[in-house]
Amino acid sequence: MRLLRQRRRTQRSELYAGLKGRLPLAAGGPSAFSGTLPRMKPIGEVTRGTTHPNRLRRADRWFIHAMCSQLRAAANPLCVDIGFGHTPETTIEWHDRLRTHVRPDIEVLGVDIDRARVQQALRSSAASRPGLHFAHGGFEVPLPSTVAHLQVHAIRAFNVLRQYQEQEVAAAWHAMAQRLVEGGMLMDGTCDEIGRISTWIAVRRIDGRAIAESLSLAAHVGSLDTPLTWAQRLPKSLIHHNIEGSPINRFLVAADRAWSTAAGLAVFSPRQRFITMAQSLKDQGWPISDSAARWRLGEVTVAWEAIAS
Repeated sequence: MRLLRQRRRTQRSELYAGLKGRLPLAAGGPSAFSGTLPRMKPIGEVTRGTTHPNRLRRADRWFIHAMCSQLRAAANPLCVDIGFGHTPETTIEWHDRLRTHVRPDIEVLGVDIDRARVQQALRSSAASRPGLHFAHGGFEVPLPSTVAHLQVHAIRAFNVLRQYQEQEVAAAWHAMAQRLVEGGMLMDGTCDEIGRISTWIAVRRIDGRAIAESLSLAAHVGSLDTPLTWAQRLPKSLIHHNIEGSPINRFLVAADRAWSTAAGLAVFSPRQRFITMAQSLKDQGWPISDSAARWRLGEVTVAWEAIAS
């Protein structure tokens, strides 16, 4: 087992070094992009692939709120789901939600680095749904001929990068961002097995660079014991920075204190308690987005610069 882990670490280091060579990284910040991706084998490695129906509902709901206007205004939008796993259930759900709540002609592409998973998805009844496609690939985001004429406005990579090393995250962001249109969004997130606790980073392509914009944290408020629970499900680029005194730690501690202070409101509803917590964080000076209309859903979004180390 130890030998296997060492071998995987070596493979990941080689992957990262190779990717860095193809996508030069600026010291201390994202790389600039120009041209198109050369033909290459899939970038990444096979992950566990575990999934569950409705697991990404909280992220999907926020995504529709954040991207609806951009997607409706786009000429030929495509949304890409990276690493759909053993079954494409969450890709199908994303496709259905976008077609129902955003626009009926939007196209969705599910990508997985495990060729067997892709073949299984192509043989399933899901492949016959209008506007739903599947392809074999990784962080290079391959576009099969059926969608090559479309523009990628969004990429969702959930429960994928958490299985990589932290130093590999930036290179993966940059590779995926090459496929995005200017202003397009990459969601790098993670959640628990049934989607009750979820966090994600919104990354935008701005001036050809992958720029982290915000961190969102969502929960089923009726079963949330403490905001500190989010610490276990932070995205890879943050989870190892949750140490005493760090920006993300100070934010989680502040949320926990505000949650405890609002405990008396739980008799009215957990939602009232969550709204009060979010408002308290905003009053303390944390750059919290949106208003009670979003907070009541059990989600809070904070600007990236406030919590990044």
